[in-house]
Amino acid sequence: MAKDSIKLIANNKKAYHEYFIEEKYEAGISLAGTEVKSIRQGKCSIKEAYVAIEHGEVFIHGMHISPYEKGNIFNKDPLRSRKLLMHGYEINKLIGKIKEKGYTLAPLQVYLKGSLVKLEIGLARGKKLYDKREDIQKKDLRRETEREFKVRNLH
Repeated sequence: MAKDSIKLIANNKKAYHEYFIEEKYEAGISLAGTEVKSIRQGKCSIKEAYVAIEHGEVFIHGMHISPYEKGNIFNKDPLRSRKLLMHGYEINKLIGKIKEKGYTLAPLQVYLKGSLVKLEIGLARGKKLYDKREDIQKKDLRRETEREFKVRNLH
């Protein structure tokens, strides 16, 4: 198996709808063994999760990892806060950006990179209601043109 093969486990489509993603960062996650096994089976969700910086360390809250069936006493709380592993200079850069008005950190996807579990987080700026409406209009327009294209190609 290739060292840098990537297998997507969980995706957060809502983040792209709610925010403009300006920069993306890759972070490792501090996990227990049973959590890693559960993630390998694809039992992970980041739909309700958010990322916060506390005392110079980055944490993800609300990330749900289902308990591993064969883990019995070793299983941890599915919704516990987990520390993200990032370089100090990256964390300092993020702290500076978040202090600016309107910036936040959003979890984008969880994936396996080789044998490691990684989380992609995005430096995000919140969208206003009219921005969301614009996106929906663009999506509808694209769907409409694709539909017309299909119809024309069938005849």
